[in-house]
Amino acid sequence: MVVFKKAIPRRTFLRGVGATLALPMLDAMTPAFAAATTRPIRMAFMQTPNGIFNLRNEWTPKTVGADWEMTRTLEPLAAFKDRMLVISGLDSQQAAGLTGEVGGDHPRACTAWLTGTHAKMTSGADLRAGISADQIAAREFGKHTQLASLEMGLESGEVVGACESAYGCAYYDTISWRNETTPLPMENRPRAIFERLFGDAGTDPKVRLALRQEDRSILDAINADVKQMRIKVGGSDRSKIDQYLEAVRDIERRMQLAEKQSEGDQEVPLGSPVGAPEVFSDYFKLMADLMVVSWQTDMTRVITFQMGHEMSGRAYPELGFGDAHHPCTHHQGDPEKQEKTTKINGLHTKMLSYYLSRLKETSDGDGSLLDHSMILYGAGLSDANLHLYTDLSLVLVAGGVGGIKGGQHVRYPLRTPMTNLLLTMLDKANVPHVEQLGDSSGRLDLPTI
Repeated sequence: MVVFKKAIPRRTFLRGVGATLALPMLDAMTPAFAAATTRPIRMAFMQTPNGIFNLRNEWTPKTVGADWEMTRTLEPLAAFKDRMLVISGLDSQQAAGLTGEVGGDHPRACTAWLTGTHAKMTSGADLRAGISADQIAAREFGKHTQLASLEMGLESGEVVGACESAYGCAYYDTISWRNETTPLPMENRPRAIFERLFGDAGTDPKVRLALRQEDRSILDAINADVKQMRIKVGGSDRSKIDQYLEAVRDIERRMQLAEKQSEGDQEVPLGSPVGAPEVFSDYFKLMADLMVVSWQTDMTRVITFQMGHEMSGRAYPELGFGDAHHPCTHHQGDPEKQEKTTKINGLHTKMLSYYLSRLKETSDGDGSLLDHSMILYGAGLSDANLHLYTDLSLVLVAGGVGGIKGGQHVRYPLRTPMTNLLLTMLDKANVPHVEQLGDSSGRLDLPTI
């Protein structure tokens, strides 16, 4: 590390005429001769819709402990096996219907996933659930970041009216709840996320609009300051700055391309907003790269990501068929629908692998962003064909964080609340002790190094 007599402030921005851009963590931001700076822990909670097909053990490994083989759906994550905990046996009992409740399995499962609470059956404004684990973390981590959290998704959401039986759309359009009455909408517009990260910090809206209209980059407005900053820092920091700016520009190019496509005559996929890439994998990767830079710049440390809302009718033509997701999960024993559902789940884990790869490639102190992150991935239902909420399919990527030992398949006794895992994650992330979360009954004994 280059030692400087005068450190650059941690909250340093690149500035230009009407434009401001946050910098990632640099060696020059570490005070000279100070002890190595402890990097913050980040948390991401990623839910995939309509359950994860496991009837043929496509997800769950056959053995527990360290001696287990990657299953078909988990295979795209093979490069990260040593960091993964595959977790079996956890339930979401608050997703169960109560006497007198009609339908609602999907919105209840979606709501209970991070809250451990039962969604009140209503399509009006009297929504009721509970605070979600991500927002408990955001209350603590938000003390140190510009944005307490980011709530992101890949489908549009209608927050008023009923979407399933007598349950309001807000229940299944989000997995994040600020408190028991306030669901947080998932932002599905890449441009809106970009401007939250790089516009709210001080970039003039008129400047942003002018740059977009001219197909120019925000980097064009801060070019002079970039040159000055590169003179001030050492070689490793110059490389970090160049890598970061290249990533920002690449994100801009992909947004501009998607926006041009949206302005044309092309049909927008179901649930996709204007300005989103047409192909699901391209859409996911763009949003994933936005998540990476949000952590790289320490703009936020908590992300909630909904790959699709419950009962999602998204189709995945890149897989070679045009069937919608939700109908495929109600296979009723049809092997063709089962196979299509498995391929969809495999595409989702392939996208998760892309996100993990980007985190691993991005430096953070003496390691990478992946070294200092906890990512929970899974679904609110297990068997969506029967609307089961028991033995959920979950994977936690956190090898090394909080002493967690990766490369393990752990099975807990049935009826163990999933909220026990969430409480344990909050503990490992150094969130001040939380006594209770929804229906939690304690902490989990996770494998440790």
